[in-house]
Amino acid sequence: MEPRPDSLAEVARRVLRGGSFGMELADFLDGFRELPGDEAFREEPPLLDGQVGNGRWKDAYLAAVAEHLAGLHGLKKWPWMRDPRRSLDEPSFSCRSPAARLFLLKDSPAAFKSRNLFVGANSLDRV
Repeated sequence: MEPRPDSLAEVARRVLRGGSFGMELADFLDGFRELPGDEAFREEPPLLDGQVGNGRWKDAYLAAVAEHLAGLHGLKKWPWMRDPRRSLDEPSFSCRSPAARLFLLKDSPAAFKSRNLFVGANSLDRV
């Protein structure tokens, strides 16, 4: 069994090799607190846009995850996190109902909102 990804760059590489974005990201988040400093974000993940389905969305999500976690844990925010290719042109909501969308507009963490991603504040929580 392969060890957990130790960086978001490794998450992206595994997705490019056919791994599940959700599973790889979840594995990364499960081990994140055990990683040293800001090593998890230092290396820029390869862009997934044009390589895998919903690649642009995944690129934006990885940048949002990195910026959000870096802010929460006082880690360095690397330049790749602000690359405009890692943002969406149109808003993307994690649910379809109009009432829920209003909630997400208010509740989404800033790192996600700035990339046109609207998710629940607890979307990165792991058990």
